[in-house]
Amino acid sequence: MDMQNRVVVGPSGTTAEDVVAVARGLAHVELSEEALAALAAARRVVDDLAAKPDPVYGVSTGFGALAVRHIPADLRVQLQRNIVRSHAAGMGPRVEREVVRALMFLRLKTLASGHTGVRPEVARALAGLLNAGITPVVHEYGSLGCSGDLAPLSHCALALMGEGEAEGPDGRVHPAAELLAEHGLAPVELREKEGLALLNGTDGMLGMLVLACADLARLFTCADITAALSLEALLGTERVLAPELHAVRPHPGQAASAANMLKVLEGSGLTGHHQDDAPRVQDAYSVRCAPQVAGAGRDTLAHARTVAERELAAAVDNPVVLPGEGRVESNGNFHGAPVAYVLDFLAIAAADLASITERRTDRLLDRNRSHGLPPFLAGDAGVDSGLMIAQYTQAALVGEMKRLAVPASTDSIPSSAMQEDHVSMGWSAARKLRTSVDNLARVVAVELYAAARAVELRAAGGLTPSPAASAVVAAARGAGMAGPGQDRFLAPELAAAEAFVRGGGLVAAAEAVTGPLA
Repeated sequence: MDMQNRVVVGPSGTTAEDVVAVARGLAHVELSEEALAALAAARRVVDDLAAKPDPVYGVSTGFGALAVRHIPADLRVQLQRNIVRSHAAGMGPRVEREVVRALMFLRLKTLASGHTGVRPEVARALAGLLNAGITPVVHEYGSLGCSGDLAPLSHCALALMGEGEAEGPDGRVHPAAELLAEHGLAPVELREKEGLALLNGTDGMLGMLVLACADLARLFTCADITAALSLEALLGTERVLAPELHAVRPHPGQAASAANMLKVLEGSGLTGHHQDDAPRVQDAYSVRCAPQVAGAGRDTLAHARTVAERELAAAVDNPVVLPGEGRVESNGNFHGAPVAYVLDFLAIAAADLASITERRTDRLLDRNRSHGLPPFLAGDAGVDSGLMIAQYTQAALVGEMKRLAVPASTDSIPSSAMQEDHVSMGWSAARKLRTSVDNLARVVAVELYAAARAVELRAAGGLTPSPAASAVVAAARGAGMAGPGQDRFLAPELAAAEAFVRGGGLVAAAEAVTGPLA
């Protein structure tokens, strides 16, 4: 764990930056004194209610459709242990480490709110797992996104109890009990309400939303840069990017994307040639409307971040403890609809951005529409297929993204003997969004590869690219993309382009010339 990078969890929620720091940066997690006090106060409420003869849901009853049964005190420890074991019923491939860490951290955030009723030692134990680098094995399938991400969270709670399997800091999977012992951590014996509190939240889908928002923010900027390079390579006009035009239709995302493209194109000797040998009144939509499409995606992202911020400030549990009032009340706050909707919305925006990106790439490769570039940007067309199949790959990725854009949140499969008769499918929305985000990075990388090749061909013909475009192409070449005219085994070079996009190299290369981009 990174002891220099610390995240303190208090009772009032957390930030997206903290989630990313813990999930990806392995930040060290601490509970504030205020959080520990809130935990203790809520636990006193639960202990008081547990001592009374009246049944209280989650404290002295069964769960879901079995909530009608009152559980005697001598069986409640067994009840909490059993709910974790029975709910840890996930199947399929393992979920990524960063997702599980985000899920665990967000559950800890809710525990620290003082509304769940767990003992402070349970929260400390969960923080201990994170700080030891122990990541429970969580499976792809098992959450309907209502009553929380039950199966994924249950697999995490199982590890707290010293059961199931987990990945250690070395990346190997071991029995959880062995990893706990190796790191000096004791298994937790759960008491009233604690099993339920550990698994009844939207933490998995929220964690994936936060991570996707971080990735998409970078990819929208990358797409603006590659769109600008394509506009240059196609000898388009930058006049459609003028701020006064975008002020007429005041969508903030649109204005930001247009401003990014203008910065990248500043000083270009390639733009404005649309009136030369084959005059064009207007560029094609995929070029001219790039800011409108990317900008709509940016505005969608802004809305998704607003929803995420609200969830990051929330305490999602059922029942919820109201310490100041001495009550435990059932509620529906575990329903994942708010998160599920924006997860689906982002998948739609990502698919459309990928679609317009692929159309620009195809235009660069088609000699009938590229305004003088060689077929498929090949060095010797016919002997060399150029980037023909790179565009096939890009098209395949876009096709999958369109299928992934079909909403999951419009589906619902009733469960728990019709007690849970409407569910959000938010976990499924999050899982498909992760694939879509990965694919978007690859789609943008293919446009970068094609646009860089095309810009260099224009430069070889005597035209001068913008300083930012030249810097981007040089940096991309240095990152493993071979120069023009060379025989190519394309897969490694496309992988290098993808890494350049994902790792921030593309944005850094452009910003070294343009200054900060939106």
